[in-house]
Amino acid sequence: MSDVRHVLVLPDRDAAEEVAEALGERFGVDEEPRLVRDALAGEDDAEGAQWLVVLRDEAERLDPGELNEFVAAWEGWREEP
Repeated sequence: MSDVRHVLVLPDRDAAEEVAEALGERFGVDEEPRLVRDALAGEDDAEGAQWLVVLRDEAERLDPGELNEFVAAWEGWREEP
């Protein structure tokens, strides 16, 4: 097993929560993804923040391209390692 993680970047918390919930339905993800607020340097307000959905994929069964297309529906993207 490897320590593969996918990081999905979303514009706001609502989108991140929706993506985290929908991942289980769309991709059959068993483990709940982690939500992380990522504020840009010097930004304290919500306007300057992005939300990350961190998803473990130790079996490497999730296709990065499919994840990118999936998250694009919420105006997000998959961060390349």
